[in-house]
Amino acid sequence: MLQPAVQSPEWWRDRLYDALCKRSEETKVFDDYYECEHPLPHLHEKAREPFRRLLRMSRANYMELVVDALVGRLEVAGFQSDIEGDADKAAWGLWQDNNLDGGSSLAFLEAAIRGSSYMLVSPDPRRGFRITPEHPAQVITEGKPGEPGEMAAALKLWVDDWTSKLCCTVYLPDRIYKFEAPEPKYGQGRQKPQWVRREVAGEEWGGKNVLGEVPFGELANRPRMLKPGASELRSVTGIQDRINKTIADRMMTQEFAAFPQKWVTGMEIPVDENGQDIEPFDVAVNKILVAEENGAKFGQFAAADLTGYLKGKEADVHDIAAITSTPPHYLLGSMINLSAEALKAAEAGLIHKIYQRRRFLEEGLERTMRLAGFASSQARIVWKSPEWRTEGELVDALVKMGTLGVPREVLWERWGATPQEIERWRQLNEDALDQAMAGDLAAEYGPKPTEPAPPPAPAEE
Repeated sequence: MLQPAVQSPEWWRDRLYDALCKRSEETKVFDDYYECEHPLPHLHEKAREPFRRLLRMSRANYMELVVDALVGRLEVAGFQSDIEGDADKAAWGLWQDNNLDGGSSLAFLEAAIRGSSYMLVSPDPRRGFRITPEHPAQVITEGKPGEPGEMAAALKLWVDDWTSKLCCTVYLPDRIYKFEAPEPKYGQGRQKPQWVRREVAGEEWGGKNVLGEVPFGELANRPRMLKPGASELRSVTGIQDRINKTIADRMMTQEFAAFPQKWVTGMEIPVDENGQDIEPFDVAVNKILVAEENGAKFGQFAAADLTGYLKGKEADVHDIAAITSTPPHYLLGSMINLSAEALKAAEAGLIHKIYQRRRFLEEGLERTMRLAGFASSQARIVWKSPEWRTEGELVDALVKMGTLGVPREVLWERWGATPQEIERWRQLNEDALDQAMAGDLAAEYGPKPTEPAPPPAPAEE
């Protein structure tokens, strides 16, 4: 079969499709762990079916807590511009028009789970530009060799439910190409789609890319110099499996050994007509055991001790907390006599991790806004503070900063006000100042004299 020419639309389609399928298979395991679809703890095949109910109950999903502790504090508050004008207001207006308060959170969540997510920028006649979050199982990009940060091509893949066709779009800096193929059937394995051009009546195939660049911003989570973004769960899925195994063992112990087993000696066990032993007692909490033999003695074994299982699980949870910089009280659900200083120290690792993750997410967001027509000097990202402090602590610190001559707007920003709130407060202060100055002038010089009314016109005879 004739291979497509290098860097042709078909060449990029096949290359990026293979890369996307490979990455999706590798990262789906992290998506399963986040959704509590963990593999069941291992048991012998003969024992799996009777104990399957207990195994399903043994999954305690700490992976969701690890991700949500990070993503819950990633929130864009607005934009700041270094130049005169309303560029920051325009950038925030575009952000709001595209519902990116929620859309960005979805993108951050997928990046934390799978290692990366994307923002697609496309022209829109109504709002100027349309910005949409894109799932990493549907989009992949490739950079230009030797040119960090420059994208050579991108692919978006999806299934059209209306036509039951597999569709893809290849984005190059100058052109955009669309393809489609029959939707693959389940159970046939991974087969190469039979792609054909997707053409629209009256339009030339391979439309012009008016942006002049690959229209995606990549939100990468914990990337490395020679490796792409990585999942927050990459290092702790094995520990999650250990926890599930410990819980499964504990539950089976509770099921079969937590009830104290009885024993009896000095009595003859009755047998049935086939010579098989008959259980002499029906043990229950509301029944009494009676034996006719004089030498019969009763007793019971100690109930199984579950302390080891509980301590083993707690040790594994502490391992997850240490590796992921998640505060232990988030995972253990226990807070006993913790001071404000202790809580702050417990969250220090998480706060540091959030600042690190934001650096790389910010690069993707800045590229997205640049594609939408805003330079980095016009739309610098402003994040909400990830640190939680009491109002008393915060106000006390701001008052002390104010005595050192820190500008009022800076104090408002440290308080946590968004750029839009700061602008509104500034305007309210200016209006209040104007009113106060007008009142001072009136008090010093008296009210402004009014001009006498003109004399009435003479009546006509």
